[in-house]
Amino acid sequence: MSSHPKPAPKTVAIYCRKSTEEGLDREFNSLDAQRQSCEQFAASQRGEGWVVSPERYDDGGFSGGNTDRPGLQRLMADVEAGKVQVIAVYKLDRMSRSLTDFVGLLQKLDAKQVAFVSVTQHFNTATPMGRLMLNVLICFAQFERENTIERIRDKVAATKRQGRWCGGNPVLGYDVATRKLVVNEPEAEQVRAIFDLYLKQRGLVGVIRELDQRGWTNKAWTTEGGHRRGGKPFSKSTLSRLLGNVLYTGHIRYRGDLIRAEHPAIVSQGTFEAVQNLLQHQRRSGGAGVRTKHHALLKGLLTCGPCDCGMTYCWTKRGPKVYAYYTCDRSRSHGADTCPMPSLPAAELDRVVVEEIAGICRDPRLVEAVIAEAGAQHATEVASLETRLRDAEAVATKLTNSPDHDRKFQADAQVEAARAVLADTKAATIPQAEARSALTQFEPVWSALVPTERAQLLGLLVERIRVDGQAGKVAFVFRAGGIAALAKQAGAP
Repeated sequence: MSSHPKPAPKTVAIYCRKSTEEGLDREFNSLDAQRQSCEQFAASQRGEGWVVSPERYDDGGFSGGNTDRPGLQRLMADVEAGKVQVIAVYKLDRMSRSLTDFVGLLQKLDAKQVAFVSVTQHFNTATPMGRLMLNVLICFAQFERENTIERIRDKVAATKRQGRWCGGNPVLGYDVATRKLVVNEPEAEQVRAIFDLYLKQRGLVGVIRELDQRGWTNKAWTTEGGHRRGGKPFSKSTLSRLLGNVLYTGHIRYRGDLIRAEHPAIVSQGTFEAVQNLLQHQRRSGGAGVRTKHHALLKGLLTCGPCDCGMTYCWTKRGPKVYAYYTCDRSRSHGADTCPMPSLPAAELDRVVVEEIAGICRDPRLVEAVIAEAGAQHATEVASLETRLRDAEAVATKLTNSPDHDRKFQADAQVEAARAVLADTKAATIPQAEARSALTQFEPVWSALVPTERAQLLGLLVERIRVDGQAGKVAFVFRAGGIAALAKQAGAP
């Protein structure tokens, strides 16, 4: 009498996950309970050759909303190495709550012929019915997740309508206490002085120079994880953001409406409106440098090569004749003998820079280098934002079962905000073919623009221009988002 052949052994990897770290320090915790159930199920399949791997693939305190989990990463590495033939989980959502992520994982498992089994839901991907049930259940898991996100958005809206602060990074002039904004009086005095300085200087650059001399910086604070944030010198973008922040008038903006907030104002409504009128006028006219009839094309973009300082647009009038030039900030503030590079005629430098950019855009090899450099910068920025998102998700995960609902709500809101910024940044790049087409269209686009539009396009396209007047060299750092803006101007296909 012949016996059935013994099935080939199949290594079973058990994956366990818990969203929070609560209770993981117990002798027998949730991860242990999940593993025990999976081991019992694997024992019932011993006749099929199932052998449980002694390796533990556990993720305690990690959300199922993404795949950035150390235990899962180790598991997928062993799958790629051919060490695993079956993956067992207690429930489907232990593996993932995202349909997109789960489909990607399934594709990798199918490519390696690895079965996926949920021991409490009685199906596996080795059968057609199991695959059908899997897709149905994961759709419901994502549906539940999207409903949760929608509820968070509704709560954010309701909170803002009540004039309450919804969380985020604190701003100069306020501290956060019991999830509310309270006035930090020394910082509030700085904020009021900054508004007055801007109305007096009538330009961002002059205010920034004064703030640097005073040693004033952006808001500095410590995160719940103990990380130090902020405290950096002001830039044009951060100063503009501060001057336009309606929080300082004791209001919150929601969908274009101003709502009276529960926190006190530190800037009068009249001062705030005067600053907004001046900012709006400068935006329409292209800024203080572009407002003059001479048009400071390279304002805010130039760096002095010899001393690595910024360069300022200046002009002087002698009789009817106007002399415009760019000069090193160090030379301007500390004397001409502190920088070896003399002031450069503005019109001549403008012409050289535009011709250099046009020459780059005509050279296919240089175009490829520009695209590669912009892409690398964009990838670095995306990686930084992804790290910020993971930090926010880690904080939100730790608060999943917290009784402090307001704190949990603020953490979830920060996660959604980080996701939105990351999505916008990822969308700010374009395919390489479209980028090439856009750069080759630089000259016809440039010739069709008026001076203020040219200054705006350069500000978008170029992040920094390094000038060495002694060596006669000009170097550029292009922006990925600026290439996309050029493509929009050019109507590139």
